[in-house]
Amino acid sequence: MAPMASVSKVARAYNVNANQVFKWRRDMDRGELRESCAALVPVTVSDGSDVSEQASRPSTAGAIHIELAGRARISVEHGADACLVQSILESLRK
Repeated sequence: MAPMASVSKVARAYNVNANQVFKWRRDMDRGELRESCAALVPVTVSDGSDVSEQASRPSTAGAIHIELAGRARISVEHGADACLVQSILESLRK
């Protein structure tokens, strides 16, 4: 959103498709995306092939596990209250 910023350069810098950045900008202009939610964060996807990792955590259906290196580990189970999850994640941004 910075003046004179190139969407293509921003997208390349974060390894994101430029069309996605354009969509986020359009959503923000329409008020559909709050700036506080617009931060880009690195994501690592685990294929679960580490047997020791699988043994150390319970089997869950419909769950996501978020690890903020050196700060927190969060597990969100199916049916979790969305407002509570949002509140927790926002508190970790501070």
